[in-house]
Amino acid sequence: MSPICKIEREMLEIVQDEMVMKDRIAALLAQGPRTIPEIAEALHHSSYEVTIWLFAMRRYGDVEEIGRADVDGYFKYELKEKPANDAAVGSEER
Repeated sequence: MSPICKIEREMLEIVQDEMVMKDRIAALLAQGPRTIPEIAEALHHSSYEVTIWLFAMRRYGDVEEIGRADVDGYFKYELKEKPANDAAVGSEER
């Protein structure tokens, strides 16, 4: 098997874990903001995998970075607050 195929297989495995890890990351961030290495250490996964899961959460508006990057260039991430009543937001648009 070529190295390229191995990388693709690993990516598929990482993406398959996304929904489970999203909940675990959200539980960690509910305790307070954390950087990618801090999340990776707490979850016992690589920073590479955490980056993929965290950026998927960021893309869908579940998390956001706060403040400035630390000396190593890492931002802290926190859960993004959702509107209290999504139904009320939808009714205002009509």
